[in-house]
Amino acid sequence: MRPAPVTLSKLKLGKLKVVRRQLLQRYEHQPFVSCLAGLYGCQWRRYQRARAQPGECCCSRLECGSFGVLIVTFFLTLVFLYFWSEAQNDYDDFDWFNFGNLGFWFPWSVVLLVVAAALFTYIAILLLLAVCLLSEGQRLYLHWSHKIGILVTLTFSISATAVLSDLWSRQWRTLLLSLQVTAPFLHVGGVSLMMLLSWPVALHFFRMNKRVRQVAILGLYLSVLFALYLVPLGMYSPCIKEEGTLGPAPILIGHRGAPMLAPENTQLSFERAVEAGGDGLETDVTISYDGVPFLMHDRTLRRTTNVREVFPNRTDMMAAMFTWAELEMLDAGSWFLHRDPFGTVSSLSPEEQSQMQNQTVPMLKEFLDLAARHQSLVIFDLHRPPRGHPYRDSWIERTLEVMHNSSINSSQVLWLPSELRALVQELDPELQQTSGRGGSIEELQEDHIVRLNLHYSFMSQEQISEYASANISTNLYVISQPWLYSLAWCSGVHSVTTNAMHILKNLQRPLFLMTPEEYSMMWILTDAVSAVLITLVFAFHWWRERGLPFWPGSRPVHENGPYSKFRTELSDVWSVSSVSVRGEAHSLPNTANLPTIPEEPLV
Repeated sequence: MRPAPVTLSKLKLGKLKVVRRQLLQRYEHQPFVSCLAGLYGCQWRRYQRARAQPGECCCSRLECGSFGVLIVTFFLTLVFLYFWSEAQNDYDDFDWFNFGNLGFWFPWSVVLLVVAAALFTYIAILLLLAVCLLSEGQRLYLHWSHKIGILVTLTFSISATAVLSDLWSRQWRTLLLSLQVTAPFLHVGGVSLMMLLSWPVALHFFRMNKRVRQVAILGLYLSVLFALYLVPLGMYSPCIKEEGTLGPAPILIGHRGAPMLAPENTQLSFERAVEAGGDGLETDVTISYDGVPFLMHDRTLRRTTNVREVFPNRTDMMAAMFTWAELEMLDAGSWFLHRDPFGTVSSLSPEEQSQMQNQTVPMLKEFLDLAARHQSLVIFDLHRPPRGHPYRDSWIERTLEVMHNSSINSSQVLWLPSELRALVQELDPELQQTSGRGGSIEELQEDHIVRLNLHYSFMSQEQISEYASANISTNLYVISQPWLYSLAWCSGVHSVTTNAMHILKNLQRPLFLMTPEEYSMMWILTDAVSAVLITLVFAFHWWRERGLPFWPGSRPVHENGPYSKFRTELSDVWSVSSVSVRGEAHSLPNTANLPTIPEEPLV
């Protein structure tokens, strides 16, 4: 028998398979999709990937759980990154705290910020890849290395947040204060992100076959969106105020001088603070073993002098147990050049760096004389000598004696020590009595308090105004970031102690300042524009899924969405039914009717 002739339908179907394979290769190897799948799951080849049909789940339960963990990690990492970036005002304290515990200097704060930013960027890229893959109809298969990376990032964020909350819980108040400045801009950013997410949400909503999934995805999306819309109603900021009600800028008091420009608590540092335009100087006073009050913040000399080289056996001895002759032997400036605590040494000239190598521990009298020459306010902490010290019980009187023998006027001194305050007030009533803690106005007036010296985390416009009404001004410490200084300015603070005198002095107005009308217009306009755009996105997808023409005269859309080229085997056949095979188009007449051609029986 002769072999059965090849029928027309088989010939056409065979050629269609060839064409279909070519189109699959063309569509499946699109660079964009291949790059997405490769980066997310290391699935660089077509046969390694799988697609989700419209209405189906995007991935297996394991991958769905991985995607959920990815989302949780993204938000936790974002919270920690925001928390730590807003804590820059206190990086110096954090690094010196670690120095005291570890015994060596290292900029841990900057390292922690860089690590947090890198991990957040990594997680954000993974999340973006996942959203793009879902928008392209691809199933999610996260590579095992990325799963490990997500777990590492999640562990880092939780651990770092827990440790810092335990050791530095006051920074959460800083976070809340920062929201008074950044909340309007975070609101705009959040609403913009929801607008971008409306496209994939609407796409999957109209393609889902199960009503429960449709209600779940739309309900979650709208809940988050409406919550963002209503956030501005509960926002408060002292920088949202009527025009003309902003008070004068707080005066600046140099924290241990100008510690960003010169070694702290040295004559050079205080001179730099005066040159930068400071109105006051802050320092810390300790009394030597032979009764000379000198400037030193720490209980020991290890951090800011070369005591390890000069007195190797007395490195951890308390500073008050050294005589003045011994203190004069120490170098109090070279450490600044070696450790560069603020990263500012490179901006100093060789002459300035040479000056720092010749700095010594100054006496209180030298400091007061310098302040007197420049008519600067003075505020200082006074450390009581340890037990066994000759001036353990007469430290207040000794300090007052030195102060009265200097050229400073008592009215320039903000007297901060709380011990024996009544005696000090009796001995020198011209001193400006200053308290390091708040209280009722009656109690403060009874102690003759005219100024409060509080940590900036206790900033409250209401309390500041209440104290000001009783002629009690407020000084906040230590404020070095412009956004925090702006907030203090708007809150009506009278003065701030700062490390960044040269930066804050150039601030002409608060960074964030607007009237209530401007703020209302800002968030209402943001919400209204986003609502309109999101509605248009959902309307577009609804219109397209119904296969309706987009304008009069245009062709109806029968195959919709980005999946039209790859949905099923049958759709692939239909999509190529009108395509001519290269070099053989003439042998396939009327290819559009191919599926209706009956197959002939074999002979």
